[in-house]
Amino acid sequence: MTEHYDVVVIGAGIHGAGVAQAAACRGHTVLVLEKTAIAAGTSSRSSKLIHGGLRYLESHDYGLVRESLRERAILLRIAPDLVHLQPFSIPVYADTSRRPFTLRAGLLLYALLGGLDRASRFRKLPQREWEHLDGLETRGLQGVFQYHDAQTDDTALTRAVMQSASELGAELICPAEFRNASLGPQGYEIVYHSGGSEQHCRASVVVNAGGPWVGSVAERFTPQPPRVAADMVQGAHLVMQDGLSQGCYYLEAPQDRRAVFLLPWGRHSLLGTTEHVYRGDPAAVAVLAEEEHYLLSVLQHYFPQHSQQLVSRFAGLRVLPVSAGTAFRRSRETRLVADNKQQPRLVSIYGGKLTGYRATAQKVMRKLESALPRCRLIADTAKLPLRPA
Repeated sequence: MTEHYDVVVIGAGIHGAGVAQAAACRGHTVLVLEKTAIAAGTSSRSSKLIHGGLRYLESHDYGLVRESLRERAILLRIAPDLVHLQPFSIPVYADTSRRPFTLRAGLLLYALLGGLDRASRFRKLPQREWEHLDGLETRGLQGVFQYHDAQTDDTALTRAVMQSASELGAELICPAEFRNASLGPQGYEIVYHSGGSEQHCRASVVVNAGGPWVGSVAERFTPQPPRVAADMVQGAHLVMQDGLSQGCYYLEAPQDRRAVFLLPWGRHSLLGTTEHVYRGDPAAVAVLAEEEHYLLSVLQHYFPQHSQQLVSRFAGLRVLPVSAGTAFRRSRETRLVADNKQQPRLVSIYGGKLTGYRATAQKVMRKLESALPRCRLIADTAKLPLRPA
């Protein structure tokens, strides 16, 4: 007999795990199909930040910033062992494009959108403190602003969310390769490969949380669902030998004025990221020589005494809607694409941010609720503690 689930999720990255948890919290039967491992793709190759999106104020994405700050506050509360508040320092030099007045105004708006709580406040560091900033170049330094955002281990957070979903009754099959799905009167008939053989199940609704593979997963549905014109945008990160003692640094790349972060990462430091369109197999993404040179040049410019010795390097992929201009200026808003506007049974997640995974999962569930049975609410993801798996 073919097993039936209320919700089948394809992909166990942070968004797949988040949807599984949200669905299980609502009392639904849930199955997650993951081809390789939890957080095997982008969800283990991010900048490791739970942040409100300070730089998104420049593109007037106030709603996204407000949502991100709200989600940051929730995660700091429910996952204190996984999400930690960190000071972020923004140095200002004579050639820095964002002048002190602009930065002060942006940080004030950021604090207001964050509700003026302790985590949203900022200050301008007195000059006597500059010498303690991990060897930051002080020649030509005009000022340093400091605010707070949060940092996490993205893999550990994804595993914790998936563990929470499992404790609520969600099932995970890994490895399991999704093959195809056909829409019938009661939902989707799903075929997947696991344990050396072909398996079948039914689902009232399906969530395509394939990350960089979202487009190729969508191609395996009958009938073909609508899709978004999107690019995979590569971001490179370097793990540097030297550590940091004074928190995180928000730097303006002198080459093109992009934001680059230097972050503590255990005994080491994490430097990233880059942005350029990637055309290959998502599984083959790797740091390019020009990306490494770009990031090391930024490091040398601001921290000339910091070791240039690498411990490791990694690259991840974001899915961003196609638009004119540079990848850095593209919208970061998550797109939820349904197979049918009247009664959706499939939702594909295009894009998405680590910080906003929980809010995205709630939106997915609201979009699909008309095709799901009524169940008793078991828990609230905004109040459910997350613990290291």
